[in-house]
Amino acid sequence: ILSLGWASHQLCVEANDYMMESVARYPGRLVGFCTLQPRVGRAAVQELERCLGGGLRGVGELRPDVQGFDLMDKSTMEPLVDLGRDRGAIFLLHASEPVGHKYPGKGAVTPGILYPFICRYPGLDLVLAHWGGGLPFYALMPEVARALQKVYFDTSASSFLYRPQVYRQVMDIIGSRKVLFGSDFPLNPQGRPIGEIDTLDLSSKAKRLVLGENARSLLAL
Repeated sequence: ILSLGWASHQLCVEANDYMMESVARYPGRLVGFCTLQPRVGRAAVQELERCLGGGLRGVGELRPDVQGFDLMDKSTMEPLVDLGRDRGAIFLLHASEPVGHKYPGKGAVTPGILYPFICRYPGLDLVLAHWGGGLPFYALMPEVARALQKVYFDTSASSFLYRPQVYRQVMDIIGSRKVLFGSDFPLNPQGRPIGEIDTLDLSSKAKRLVLGENARSLLAL
């Protein structure tokens, strides 16, 4: 479970308190991520340390366009990434398509913004939401495929963005082990994307991987 990329550091702290409380209450059911405002510098690093110590497993959702920070600003991102890598944390970034229809929340975090960040921090376990804004399709380029070795893509909001065939197309390019089921609940009921997956001619193994086994492996559950 993940929160939003809040612009206010105080809202991040309040959301993280709620997340840690929820995970502590249901440790067998919930795996939580914290939300951070990287612009506050040292306070964000301290908040990440607090949240990882409180049982959370990663950071997300991060939205540089809404939160007003630059992914390529080393003074902002490097302390967070270094701590995250040292502690085995997973980072999840919002991603948007550079083309297609406009919608609330689409934003400007496109593959052209995400790719330099991925290349700068190759050892970071990274999840890109919403099919990475289409970044998996560029993995047909060998250098992009190499850069994406530790990058995963979630399917959140897929029903609003792509035809169901996107599952097969992406898995044909990057493999079924790099796709993580996400619904964008409560905006999208979880049953809707599960129903779409059930209509596809996917192997039972591929379905198991996408619907849970990949997340179980990534989170070391």
